[in-house]
Amino acid sequence: MGKINIKEELYKQCELFVNKRLQTVEETITSHQKALQSETKSSAGDKHETGRAMLQLEMEKASQQLSGVAQMKETLAKINTDITSKVAHLGSVVTTSTINYFISVSVGLLIVKEKKYFAVSPSSPIGKLILGKKEGESFEFNGAKNTIKEIF
Repeated sequence: MGKINIKEELYKQCELFVNKRLQTVEETITSHQKALQSETKSSAGDKHETGRAMLQLEMEKASQQLSGVAQMKETLAKINTDITSKVAHLGSVVTTSTINYFISVSVGLLIVKEKKYFAVSPSSPIGKLILGKKEGESFEFNGAKNTIKEIF
C-alpha cells in the first residue's frame, strides 16, 4: 500500500468516526426534543420543572457536542490527501521512532495495514509539538524523546 493510499485510508477512517459521532449527537438531540415535548404535556409542579431543566441541560450539552463535530468536519474538509510535504502540517502522516501520527482530528488510534496510527488534532498538545517539524528533527512528549523518521 502506497503512502498516499495510507493517508487516504486514515482520512476515510477519520471521516467515518466524525459521521458516526454526528449521527449519535443528532439522535440524542431528537430523543431529548421528544422527551421535552412529552414533558410539556405532563402535569405541572416541581417534578415537572426539574425534569424540564434537566432536559434543557442535556440539550445544551448535545448542542456543544454538535458544534464540536461541525468543527471536526471543517478541519477534515481542509485536508488534501494528495499533498505531501517534508514539513509536518494538517493532513501529514508523521512516523516517529516510537509512534505514527496522522495530523487531522482527534480520533485516537487507527489501524491501517496492521500498523498503528494516532489521529491527532493540530491544536492538541502533541499536534502542536509536531507541526512545522521536519524529518530528522526530534521532540519530547510525556518525557519520551521522539525522532521524526518520515513525513508524507
